[in-house]
This record gives sequence, structure tokens and C-alpha cells, in this order.
Amino acid sequence: MTIRVMLADDHSVLRDGVAAMLQAQGGMTVVAHAQDGREAVRKATELKPDVAIMDIVMPELDGIEATRLIHNSSLLTQVVILSMSSNTEHIFRALQAGAKGYLLKESAGAELVAAVKSVHTGRRYLSQKITETVVDDYIRERHPTEPLGKLSNRERQILQLVAEGKSTADIAGTLCLSPKTIHTYRSRLMQKLDIDGFAGLVKFAIASGVTCP
Repeated sequence: MTIRVMLADDHSVLRDGVAAMLQAQGGMTVVAHAQDGREAVRKATELKPDVAIMDIVMPELDGIEATRLIHNSSLLTQVVILSMSSNTEHIFRALQAGAKGYLLKESAGAELVAAVKSVHTGRRYLSQKITETVVDDYIRERHPTEPLGKLSNRERQILQLVAEGKSTADIAGTLCLSPKTIHTYRSRLMQKLDIDGFAGLVKFAIASGVTCP
């Protein structure tokens, strides 16, 4: 049976390289490409691929939030995060969002093929550089008041869009909310994070890996 794969990454060169590698293996076919998180969610919903390979840092909606939306929609698509980040916070959030696999881009290759096959059968796959012990210890010991952990899923979405320079009207249109509601969310973000001003939100988003500088 052929494994149907979707690739979500904002770098087309990387998507093309991964697609060529997977399809050369046999038994796998790439059915969709997405260059941002929202496009990934839409195409996963439309095409229902068996496996989605997802970067974390992408425009519009980051890969972790996209994974959460795909997972919560009860789709059978299994998500593998393929990221440059070995940050334990990112690993925890990705697994919490429903990702079945997490790999580092530096170790992609034969390991990525193994990951796709593994998650397709319902098993978790973590990069060889990320051990189960590290993840389990972190989940057990993680303090609930870490800054990013204070935010709701919607607040993290708005934080990313604000940091990407989107206007209040643009954010309201994207999320189907009123401009007044977006203003309320921005105020709440600043209060929760103890940040004063737009520049502070952008700096926090970059430092937390929510968006690129």
C-alpha cells in the first residue's frame, strides 16, 4: 500500500528535496505541498494524506498549531515534525498537539523514511538525538507557568500574526473575528506576558520560536 504524504515547509527547495527522496524509496507518494500552516490544514482536510511532514516555523500559522488543528479535526493524518529546533519546549508542545514524530533537519534522510513508515503504523518516532527519557522527564517536570504555556491556542495564533506585522483588520479577517476582539486579545497578551508594546511582543515571539526574525 502506498503511503500518501503531504509536505509543509515555507522553503520550496527543502520541500522539493524531501519529495524526491521519499518518492525514490518506493511505496510513498507526495500528494500535496503547503508553504504555510493554514494551507497545510486546508490541504490535510481536503486530501486526507496518511502522513504530514511539518516544519514548526512557518508564516500565518506555525506548524505546532497546524498540527493541533489537524489532530483535533479527527483526521487520520499522522504528523511528523521536521525542524531545526531541538528546544525541549518545542518538542513537548509538538507531542502535546498530537504529533507522532519529531526529527531534526540535520538528521533527515534515511531516518525520515523510517519515521514516515513508523507513524503510518501508529507508532511514535523521535529523532535519534531526542530520547524518550528527555521528553518524559520534561513532561513530568515542566513548570506550568512558562511564558508561552500561559497562552491559549488562539492567543498563540494572534501572537504569531501580530509578530508577522499583520494589521488588526487582516488578523480579524483571517480568524473571522471582529477588530475589537483582536484588540482585546492583544491587550490580554501584553498583560499575560508582562510586555509593554508591539516591539516587545515581536521580540518575545522571535525568542520563543513562534516566528522568524
